[in-house]
Amino acid sequence: MTTNEVDAALSAPPEEVGPYLLALREDQWFERKSSRIAPKDLGIPLVAFANAEGGTIVIGLWNGKVEGTTGKEDKLNAYRQAPVDFTSPPVRARFDHVTCINDQGERDSLLVIRIEPGERVHELQNGDSYLRIGDESRKLTYRQRQELEFDKGQSQYDGFPCPDITFDDLDPDIVDNYLDSMRAQSSAEKVFRARSLTTRNNELTNAAYLLFGQHPQDIFPEAHIRVIRFLTTERGTGSTLGIEEGSDFRIDGPIPQAIQDASDKIEELMPIRRSLTESGRFEGRPIVPRDVWLEGLVNAVIHRSYSLAGDHIRVEIYPNRIEINSPGRFPGLANPNAPLQISRFARNPRIARVCADLRIGQELGEGIKRMFDEMRRVGLTDPMYKQYSGSVRLILTALPRLDARLAARLPKGSERVLDALRAAGKPLSTGDLAESLDLSRPAITTRLKALESEGLIRWIGKSPRDPRAAWDISDGW
Repeated sequence: MTTNEVDAALSAPPEEVGPYLLALREDQWFERKSSRIAPKDLGIPLVAFANAEGGTIVIGLWNGKVEGTTGKEDKLNAYRQAPVDFTSPPVRARFDHVTCINDQGERDSLLVIRIEPGERVHELQNGDSYLRIGDESRKLTYRQRQELEFDKGQSQYDGFPCPDITFDDLDPDIVDNYLDSMRAQSSAEKVFRARSLTTRNNELTNAAYLLFGQHPQDIFPEAHIRVIRFLTTERGTGSTLGIEEGSDFRIDGPIPQAIQDASDKIEELMPIRRSLTESGRFEGRPIVPRDVWLEGLVNAVIHRSYSLAGDHIRVEIYPNRIEINSPGRFPGLANPNAPLQISRFARNPRIARVCADLRIGQELGEGIKRMFDEMRRVGLTDPMYKQYSGSVRLILTALPRLDARLAARLPKGSERVLDALRAAGKPLSTGDLAESLDLSRPAITTRLKALESEGLIRWIGKSPRDPRAAWDISDGW
């Protein structure tokens, strides 16, 4: 589900509002609550949404029924006071009533609470803090709370006002397309305010200009995508730089257009390899499935650090792999060495939500899982993330996975070690692998010895104490 479906449901005729909202799946941005909920219990979802990307709570729906809120005026007042009474600092939320028809066939109303993403970490009065992850309001541990506080300090750049920018500076076609996707009945100003794309002083935010500006690069020169194709499997430098002549492109424009133009260019430059397909015929296929690299591109654009000057997104296409480099490290709540366990946290919550409205991006954790599933489905090695001091690199390598029986004989995590060596394309020391995969030397050594015993890798060195000793892929692999 995308967030604009909630807005479409709320704009439906009164007799359709309730059934429409009941049919929607609760997710990152939407939750239903009974009109019997205690006001203090409303604090948990308020805090969870504010600590994530904001969202919408609709009160008066429960267990497949449209309860409505008529006759509960005292509770409604308490709900409106809940952000002040039960959250700290108070969550910023707007309250509206939407007319509906309840299960008794009577005219009624639902209470709609729209929560804005917070600049600080919010908590309940007892000190507990929550984060919205998928359809859950998940309680944070002390360490997770500390990491979230750090990430929040970096995450709100997309909510800062963009100086001297007005609606006249936005691309009207992209704005109109967005309003159509939202099925909006109101003005662009009201829709932008509902998505926190304007400040309390009605100034357009950085997110608004990056998403809808006619040429955002005049203020954000690093907010572009560079697509490069290399002739060699190594990048090279100077005279050995392997960039193919005429295959280095800079993609500018607002985020939705830039993603579309970059994906078109990547598809054009993608190496094609003939392989045996499910139909039993040899056919030309891209070395990496489109859904995989497109998800990687979208994640890079949505979740990059736009506050970092001097760097941009790079998509490097090699004969045997694709690498996508994005400015900014993973949020502290994410472990790049365990990508399938990454908890959702958006550095740019406003950008992420609008892109979800436009069906450009879904959830970060869900998208990563899709990449892994698709690479495994076509028999290729898992995607690999590498984190550096100021950036993250996604490596999608067109190499076959190990046979399942062979993989079962190896210690858990051995295939990641093998993938790291294969992706590097050169010998690596035990220390290099330990640092790259965030594993201890004993753990790496155990897996290296197992891979060596299966003939998958070989040790290169003059003696056991050789400081230049390294591991490499065996011939044939």
